[in-house]
Amino acid sequence: MSELALRFALEIWQLLREMGPWLLLGFTVAGLLSVLIDPETVERHLGGRGIGPVLKASAVGVPLPLCSCGVIPVAASLRQHGASRGATAAFLIATPQTGVDSIAVTYSLMGPLMAAVRPVAALVSGVIGGLVVDAAERPEPRPAPRFAGIAALPGFGAPGAANAPVRLPWGARLREALRYGFVTLPRDLAAPMFWGLAAAGAIGVALPDDFFAGTLGGGLPAMLAMMLVGIPIYVCASASVPVAAVLVAKGLSPGAALVFLMTGPATNAATLAAVWKIMGRRTAALYLASIALTALAAGLLLDALAAGAIARQAVHHHEFLPEWFQTASAIAVALLLLAALWPPRWTAIIRRSEPRKGESS
Repeated sequence: MSELALRFALEIWQLLREMGPWLLLGFTVAGLLSVLIDPETVERHLGGRGIGPVLKASAVGVPLPLCSCGVIPVAASLRQHGASRGATAAFLIATPQTGVDSIAVTYSLMGPLMAAVRPVAALVSGVIGGLVVDAAERPEPRPAPRFAGIAALPGFGAPGAANAPVRLPWGARLREALRYGFVTLPRDLAAPMFWGLAAAGAIGVALPDDFFAGTLGGGLPAMLAMMLVGIPIYVCASASVPVAAVLVAKGLSPGAALVFLMTGPATNAATLAAVWKIMGRRTAALYLASIALTALAAGLLLDALAAGAIARQAVHHHEFLPEWFQTASAIAVALLLLAALWPPRWTAIIRRSEPRKGESS
């Protein structure tokens, strides 16, 4: 038992060392995005039908570090401000599949090819899903406001009478970016990341290296199995990567892993219920069907073109990073996640760091 526990801990530590530098980079970029993106400009471009708003909605969603539950209020705000059903569906499909943080983690664990494939697959699936929804739904008048605006999100200012964002000085915006990237985002990711690492460690210990090669392996059956696992559960884009990387290392095809990486973050019971409520039953059905079909198509295409290259890169390909840097980054990420899972102490630190009344920014 003690040997198994040691192997389990070593598996998790190795994953943290591989992920650490790139996850810290992702947190930094995500924090900067949270204060640099102008929500009013985003919303102004997503009204109307056709490929333009749908493509813009998908492209805007790809780098945003929002999970499948966090994306719901933003999508509701887009609908409130006049975004079409198609553009809203495209945003809902593309955004939770990836983000700057999960792209960085994918690069660290599965190599540059998979890190490039994920955002492209998210973009394409969002565009296809949005166009399908646009084609199937009748033109409609602008929806009446019912939801809180995007300006209520961290870094977007406080909502006023017209949901106008508050313009902060650059020093305050930088502090807000660091707070979002290294406090708010880790707090949102801590629990799913913990369970994702635990699952990856357990798989690494329990399964032999060629387990999937002799059972599921690749092909349509493996992809359908991974889709059935991915659709109902909640897993964020970053936390799903360690699980996918270990599965590939155990013999699962990269295409089947991509199906899990697309369906897991983009769908779960809460998201489907929210889509149903915001845009109706028919749109929710089209939303789910478009994700499932585009994920299967992307998985089959990836296995046909580059399965071998990605399988060789998975898990162990960043040995060129200095050992001390990987170790320091792993410790930093572990401390961030532990602090996020222990909120009373973390909250006290945040409160002490905030300027007091009367102090200038």
